[in-house]
Amino acid sequence: MELRSFNNQVHPTPDYPSPYGSQHSLRLRTVPAQDTSAVQFDWASPPEDAEDSDEPRNLRELPLHMGLKRAVWQVQQMRVPVVSSSWNIKQSQTFRRFCEVAKYVLSYFVLWKRGIQRIGGHFGGGVQSYFLFLRFLVILNFLSSLLIAAFVLIPSIVFRSTNSMSNSTIPAINLTGKDICLQYDPKPDTLMVFFTYFLDLVSGTGFMEYSYLFYGYYNNSMIESKGFSYNIPLAYLLTAAFYFLFCFICMIIRMGGTARVAVVTGGGAAGSYSVLVFTGWDHGLQGDRVTKLKQNNFRYRLQVDLEEERIKKKAASLTLGQTVSLYALRVFLNIVVLILIGATFYGIAVATQFSQSEKTSGFKGLLLQYLPSMVITASNFVVPLLCDKIALLEKYSPSTTVILALLRAVFLRLVSLGVLLYTLWQQITCEGEINSKNCIPCNYYYDQYKCWETRVGQEMYKLTLFDFLITIATLILVEFPRRIVVDHCSCKLAQLVGRQEFVVAPNVLALVYSQTVVWTGALFCPLLPFINTIKFILFYYCKKVTLFQNCQPATRNFRSTTSNFFFLLVLLFGWMLASVVLLYSLAKIHPSYGCGPFRFHQTMWEVVPGAVKMLNNTSAEFLFYVGSQNFSIPLFIFSCVLLCYVSASTSIHGKSVALLKSQCKLEQRDKQFLVRQIEELNATMQKEQRKPQQPQRETEPFYHTATRWNQHDNYAFDPDEDPRPY
Repeated sequence: MELRSFNNQVHPTPDYPSPYGSQHSLRLRTVPAQDTSAVQFDWASPPEDAEDSDEPRNLRELPLHMGLKRAVWQVQQMRVPVVSSSWNIKQSQTFRRFCEVAKYVLSYFVLWKRGIQRIGGHFGGGVQSYFLFLRFLVILNFLSSLLIAAFVLIPSIVFRSTNSMSNSTIPAINLTGKDICLQYDPKPDTLMVFFTYFLDLVSGTGFMEYSYLFYGYYNNSMIESKGFSYNIPLAYLLTAAFYFLFCFICMIIRMGGTARVAVVTGGGAAGSYSVLVFTGWDHGLQGDRVTKLKQNNFRYRLQVDLEEERIKKKAASLTLGQTVSLYALRVFLNIVVLILIGATFYGIAVATQFSQSEKTSGFKGLLLQYLPSMVITASNFVVPLLCDKIALLEKYSPSTTVILALLRAVFLRLVSLGVLLYTLWQQITCEGEINSKNCIPCNYYYDQYKCWETRVGQEMYKLTLFDFLITIATLILVEFPRRIVVDHCSCKLAQLVGRQEFVVAPNVLALVYSQTVVWTGALFCPLLPFINTIKFILFYYCKKVTLFQNCQPATRNFRSTTSNFFFLLVLLFGWMLASVVLLYSLAKIHPSYGCGPFRFHQTMWEVVPGAVKMLNNTSAEFLFYVGSQNFSIPLFIFSCVLLCYVSASTSIHGKSVALLKSQCKLEQRDKQFLVRQIEELNATMQKEQRKPQQPQRETEPFYHTATRWNQHDNYAFDPDEDPRPY
């Protein structure tokens, strides 16, 4: 059947004459009946101007409605010839369906998917980004725990349980004058009271010190049995190195995906309105609860964008004097913040030195051991709170305020941890003078640190545990009582205080700080990633409970698009700090003589060249070449060139996105201009057409009158006309 007859059956030509000829509005403008043969299809032969008869015609350019276009498209699909590769096409379609089904099934196994969606619906994308970041850290720590358990923990347990250590080979070195350095016996007494067990559990001493939890319990053996060999020191070192490398790769991949979204959206509100309004809604939502959550999420995102635009508009309207005074105020407030942070660092250093120098047992000794942790935790709570109050006076936009608060809190937390490590380094290495009285003959301060690696691991263990205890105590002793008082007390003070708000910046920094502590102590406490996995899982449920039970939606939200990238960037800074500690410990500080897998080496890194020398000549020469300057310098140059290329490519893509956005704006303005021109022309033509028909207006039939709309005739509201498709 020809397309013309089919079109006439669906939309028949009206049997009344049109008094307006071809000067209809765009709404009613149709193809004349005598020109419908122009859209007639000959299904047997392709059009003359078609370049390729196998490709379907461009139906978008034809003035047909969607039902007819769909029918034409189906007929064109039926005319696709059968080729010899049809089996490959079917296989690719089957594989594509399988991937879609697999992706759909795996979506049900995404950790905390529904809970995080509910949080985003109630409290916005900013709070949701915190929980997404927390989930990323949980998965990262869990995979890292599996890596450490597979190559370090399980082999050590198996070899120790099967007494394979008797077949081990220990490197022969000269221990003359080092007898005092080998005295390390942390095994506790058999009879102990429960209180002592509790103190050992929370401090990492006693039975906890001599266990698989810390560095000192692992042996320096290389197992050789029936052609099988396993070098425990080499496995310990390479596992730590691959652990850091694995975490770095995961962060870079996630930062790449987040940066791509930030570049596309422009990092601001420009373009986000149209994306949110026209393409943001999920039409597959079912149920009132899910729909309401999605609406709340949209509302919070629009609040953030409007607040950003309001502050930018206000900043643009400032005079020169107001701008100078504002910047002077910001400089003064930054000096005050630096003074507070400097005083905090001095207090942490003094507390660490006092804690390491005093030797007391019992509950008082426990308090002294936790003194650096308590000072760091108190400073991380008080100083950022003061900095947030100061930031309100600086009058930045919400996103800038959040980023500035994150920068200050990052500087405080990470550098406070660095101050703690530097103080420990001073105590262990006698302030870098290994030839001093206290560091002879062991090359480290043996009297106070018989196994200094375990001591550093204990400090990181106490920081991790104390951070968890403080979070639980705050939830039970502060947040729940505050909500009860606010809900059941009608006094003005309680109502003025109100429920607490879930502030994203300090909570994210708490996660970054905890993860940095884990990275720093992973070499000295191999089970710390597993402990941190359990800690973060409990964090999720505790934060979720307090969010829905005790918190109210924040009055000042922030955009999660750029903040997600900034969270990962801050986490990368923590990784760099931990990497510096790892590299310095491997290359500079002498290992303990009485404990650990590197007890008979000058440095921990000596295990790697010793293991390489045991390989055949070809493999050893290749590995030594990879580690030499002849390979590292060209690799560094190539990495710099690749980095410059990626940076240039990112800049080009960003400019392309900005250019496309400007083109879209220009097209919108052109469309608005053309619509105004069409309206003016339509109004002019209608006035000219009404003038000769004024005397005969009463005798005109009903279908010749058009409904008035906005002082113009709009024929789209004519009840007797059936407009034909475009």
